[in-house]
Amino acid sequence: MKPHAMQRGAGQAPVAPPFTVLYRDNRLVVLDKPPGLPVHPGRAGGVSVEDWFPALSRHRNGPWLAHRLDQDTSGCLVIALRKQALVAVQACFAAGQARKTYWAIVQGTPGTARGVIDTPLARVEQGRQWRMQPVKTGGQPARTRWRVRGTGHDGAGQPITWLELVLETGRTHQARAHCAAIGCPIRGDTRYGARDAGALHLMSRSIHLPLDVPVHATAMPPEHMRRIMDQAGWTVPPDSVEKEVTRCSPTH
Repeated sequence: MKPHAMQRGAGQAPVAPPFTVLYRDNRLVVLDKPPGLPVHPGRAGGVSVEDWFPALSRHRNGPWLAHRLDQDTSGCLVIALRKQALVAVQACFAAGQARKTYWAIVQGTPGTARGVIDTPLARVEQGRQWRMQPVKTGGQPARTRWRVRGTGHDGAGQPITWLELVLETGRTHQARAHCAAIGCPIRGDTRYGARDAGALHLMSRSIHLPLDVPVHATAMPPEHMRRIMDQAGWTVPPDSVEKEVTRCSPTH
């Protein structure tokens, strides 16, 4: 698979990056992307993760985004510092070897403690918006394994559930569409049926890449997710992955 070079954004990035580095070697960096920060500039421009690429590496060969996260999804984002690393990571994703684990706080409670959603998804237009819709034929294969980590109630007394999702494919909005498909839309995700607008309660909790030198990184929930977890009385496991002490020190 040929690497896809992303153009750097035109936004003026602040000096201090808004993210921490969860993992770093001479091939790859895994960032903890905050919610609300796009990975690359939209049509209107603005600040994005790519504005900090010069701080990650000054080498002309890279960096590149190895994959994407939605603007409102936080957590593990892999950046390739070299073209060879980009090709290796893309091949890992294409072969289904990358393990991507997400955490979501959803409305309601599933009928069982765990399950598998094996439902193809297709993009459908709805006025000026679009969404990924489960379909029986013509869609892209999409498979998500899930299990319940906690159940409780929010401040309004509504039932909520903490789900762990393992995405075995990497379709656009897969976690969001699949949670809605089991009747439990993610909090804040009005596009997929959530009652109330607000911050999206979805994060990329961890990623594992079985490369020659394996890569593993784990992110902690953002503040808005941690707040409702505390409210529901859930205990979040401590982050067991040692973070890099120096944030975004350039490589040459």
